[in-house]
Amino acid sequence: MLHHLLPIKPSTPSQTLLIHRLIFHSLTLTRSHSNPKMEQQPKGTLVFSTIGRPQYGFDLFSLRLHSSNLEHRLTDGRSINFNAQFADSHQSIVFISERTGSPAIFLTRPGNPTPQLLHSVPGSLFHDRPVIKNRKLYFISAHQHPDRLFKSWSALYSTDLDENKTTRLTPLGSVDYSPAVSLSGEFVAVASYGSRPWDGEFHELNTDIVVFRASQPGKRVLVCERGGWPTWSGDSVVYFHRRDDDGCWTIFRIDLPNDFDSATYPLTPTRVTPTGLHCFTPAAMHDGKRIAVATRRRETKFRHVEIFDADRGTFSPVTSTVNPDFHHYNPFVSPDSEFLGYHRFRGESTQWGGESIIPHLEPVSSPIRHLRMLRLNGSFPTFSPDADLVAFNPEFEGNTGVKIVKSNGSKSWTLIKGRTAFYNSWSPTERHVIYTSIGPIFQSAKMTVQIARIEFDPSDLNGDKEDIPCTVKILTREDTGNNAFASCSPDGKSLVFRSGRTGNKNLYVVDAVNGEFNGGIHRLTEGPCIDTMPSWSPKGDLIAFSSNRHKPEDAAVFSIYVIKPDGSGLRRIHVAGDDVDRERINHVCFSNDGEWLLFTANLGGVTAEPVSFPNQFQPYGDLYTMRLDGSGLTRLTWNGYENGTPTWHTGDDVDLGRLRLGEACEVGDKLKGQFDEPLWISCDI
Repeated sequence: MLHHLLPIKPSTPSQTLLIHRLIFHSLTLTRSHSNPKMEQQPKGTLVFSTIGRPQYGFDLFSLRLHSSNLEHRLTDGRSINFNAQFADSHQSIVFISERTGSPAIFLTRPGNPTPQLLHSVPGSLFHDRPVIKNRKLYFISAHQHPDRLFKSWSALYSTDLDENKTTRLTPLGSVDYSPAVSLSGEFVAVASYGSRPWDGEFHELNTDIVVFRASQPGKRVLVCERGGWPTWSGDSVVYFHRRDDDGCWTIFRIDLPNDFDSATYPLTPTRVTPTGLHCFTPAAMHDGKRIAVATRRRETKFRHVEIFDADRGTFSPVTSTVNPDFHHYNPFVSPDSEFLGYHRFRGESTQWGGESIIPHLEPVSSPIRHLRMLRLNGSFPTFSPDADLVAFNPEFEGNTGVKIVKSNGSKSWTLIKGRTAFYNSWSPTERHVIYTSIGPIFQSAKMTVQIARIEFDPSDLNGDKEDIPCTVKILTREDTGNNAFASCSPDGKSLVFRSGRTGNKNLYVVDAVNGEFNGGIHRLTEGPCIDTMPSWSPKGDLIAFSSNRHKPEDAAVFSIYVIKPDGSGLRRIHVAGDDVDRERINHVCFSNDGEWLLFTANLGGVTAEPVSFPNQFQPYGDLYTMRLDGSGLTRLTWNGYENGTPTWHTGDDVDLGRLRLGEACEVGDKLKGQFDEPLWISCDI
């Protein structure tokens, strides 16, 4: 019985959260442990955004095959729930949920709607792809940092559920994704990157299919080159996906020889699914003939689950007849092949119950004890001087306008709407002044984008109005091209921003009240490069920014630079050692004491197979902190999302009074499930 599986049995959401916090609260992931400075850690509150993630609203569902098309929801409609496997033939599932603030492993059973925390590795803020077989739990975790940067942290572990003993199955120095266990439990297959460093790809990962006996994880066999997301039919057939030469994501098959230990490898796979459509994330049924696959067809913009009969070469639609206008992800089948499961957006209506409101702000688990992390439903947040408010743009692109939300998430107001605005900076000395960029994002140096000063009456926040009147004062000339990413000096008198007025995107400083019209303008950097996203230090002595000036011919490679406000002391802060030209570091900002930097970077490779997620522009966008001298590099986020646009409150503590992990939200935006397929999955097939 599955009730014997649980080594930890919290009975309430708050107890679940407490246990989860106790598990990882002492984790510190740094590059070096020998420097006395490492004993000091950053503190305060930071807020950041994640592309698409607030809208996911994923729940796990199942259908009985060869029966009615009635769905059964397997999870309770809280947080996001995904990447499940059946734990028995009675629709008990082991799955991933983010209800505790990071991806953790949960178990739920029919008749018991409250998921229970099944297992969590001490110090791990990331778990994925759990499988239970023969009272062993197999899963991916990313809690052990690799031997060098630009390498994924993901590795396979197993936990004996009787002894609660966890063992790493991936060799040290290697990277594994997407585990699958054979029917008897004798064999395990993974999509393995091996010991190679990540080469920068984020569409199809260059993984191979590796198989080993569960009793001998050290004797690994590369059975097939190029492949991901393996799934077993019995103990001898492995299906997997990869992108074929015709551009289609396709399902392939390999048949393991009877003399597994002495055969010659790698094997040549057989293509299973036809051309003309994408097929990925397969789940084999145990008759050896049928496969549940997620498909993307030319005639629809949605991902659906279908059953492919390998003998007949035919597809049978499943989810398109039930929910034609939803994406369906990562199918899984019950041990008796009677039930098909998947995760999808739970829907806007309250038909299913659960959460239908996205909170404005939600806590996220932090690996650093005194550093609190909040995810914003929006982009480009900035704290007010006393940190009781956060200004942001509701969406990443489009006519996003500017909104304000209380830092405890309890209420929000609109300042500008129906107008394209992005990247905000609150005046450190004026509660009623916010700076923003007016115009389209991701455009050329000559495209007109202007720095604007927004002023409003703070007393208007005390009323019942949702739209707050404000004045918008343009600080840059219309004929000066692309002016964006303003940051205000700590005395509130000056702005540093990026401008394309010379044809190159360099940094300039202007008067914070009058802009370049009456206060003049001072050029801070120059050169045929991209200097962007500047941030003024709380002490006022430095400005940090991202730039490709070390490799100006490459518009995708950025590193951290600092410069003094008078233009002197320009220097690069090296993060990646010998791999400096691979750095893609953006959105740099300072801690309150000016000793730490917060930024997004590609230093940790890719955590999960990107094709299994909705679109992420940069699925390796994780948050890091680092000392100003380049020491103490610490990773803050692990997941398959693009995390970005962070800001660090540089004052005293932040009021998080009403924020609670694991509790339903009553204040926020309606959940709409607005997210897209990866942009690199072409339908021109």
